[in-house]
Amino acid sequence: MRIINKLLKVKVFWLLLISAEADWPKFRGPTGQGIWNCPGLPLKIDSPKKVWEHKINGGYSGITVKDGKVYTMDRPENKNLERILCFDEKSGELIWEHQYEANYKGLSYDVGPRASVTIFNGKAFTFGAIGHMHCLDKNNGKVIWSKDSREAFGAKRPTWGFASSPAPWNKSIIYQTGSSSGGYIALDPLTGSKLWSGSDDPAGYATPVFIKHSGNEMMLAWTPENVRGMSPENGEVLWSFPYKIKYGVSIAMPIYHENVVLVCGYWHGSRALLLNQDGTSVKLLWEDQENIRGLMAQPIQKDGLVYLLDRTNGLSCFEIRTGKKHWDDSKSHTVTPSGRNPQATLVWAHDGERQDRALILNANGELLSVTLNKEGFEIHSRSQITGKTWAHPAYNEGHIFARTDKQIVCWKLNPQN
Repeated sequence: MRIINKLLKVKVFWLLLISAEADWPKFRGPTGQGIWNCPGLPLKIDSPKKVWEHKINGGYSGITVKDGKVYTMDRPENKNLERILCFDEKSGELIWEHQYEANYKGLSYDVGPRASVTIFNGKAFTFGAIGHMHCLDKNNGKVIWSKDSREAFGAKRPTWGFASSPAPWNKSIIYQTGSSSGGYIALDPLTGSKLWSGSDDPAGYATPVFIKHSGNEMMLAWTPENVRGMSPENGEVLWSFPYKIKYGVSIAMPIYHENVVLVCGYWHGSRALLLNQDGTSVKLLWEDQENIRGLMAQPIQKDGLVYLLDRTNGLSCFEIRTGKKHWDDSKSHTVTPSGRNPQATLVWAHDGERQDRALILNANGELLSVTLNKEGFEIHSRSQITGKTWAHPAYNEGHIFARTDKQIVCWKLNPQN
């Protein structure tokens, strides 16, 4: 009987692990932290198999996956339009699209939308580069409500367009609008009516992060002027730390670990803040303006170690609590091409065997299977998945979904299964 119970527990564990793997419904995955549960995925991905591809147009919008459907956004070339696209996960067939007018005049990097489509409570929520908000039925693309955030809420478009993805929390959907009457705004997902607005900062590009600190819910918001802790319940600013950034490039999401909040910028480097016990104030723990500088790439963290694509030094590892640097790839830049705006998307890949396993999609469209730890990193395989890209991919059920300005592709990473 003990053996049977043990076998049942093992079976339940694997079923839970497999179910946890399913779907990638928002920017950076189910938790927003770039974690993919992928039991059985081999460490060395030798021969991935292309399942399908479909022509699309330009954009930096990441990919999301939910209930057998794949979502992204694009902009038809040289047209003042944006499109929301939905594909069949298995076949790549276009299920539906919704397009609307969006005037890109004066927008830098005008290829297309930036934010990912957020799937929440059976609906698809979007935020276009110019400021258009949409809520659609995720299955058929029917518009439930839409708003021009500039007209409805006084939103002020940042230099490179709105890029922060709609962030679901409890019974609300939160946008970063940069309005003087509310830098962040929470809407009723059913109606689009305003629930609250909070902060008076201009819009940056970082999607907000939700954490639990001392048992209380908190939203971490990084803007071009401040790092802030806010109540996702009512928008109240709980604490604020000034961090004015050149060109307003607050891009990567804040990282939280054991009372420490970390933001990684380029022009003024990285800063770590220590939250007090009740979450009402912070103090500067450390800063590094020379050796730890990110830009677009989202860092990942595990056990107090942060892995960052440094704009100058390549892939780097440092301690979140002290800023102590353990290594970087400044001599070789083997992960992604160095240059003015190096980009790569890092996610943890929990394969059931290792906890230091990660996948990296670099700017050349190569997928790297790597291990990351305090001692260094090792590349176990490198596969050409797509062309040049800055967009965040999605992972689901043994597959990667990636895009360029010309196509969206699906690859099976372990064809043997």
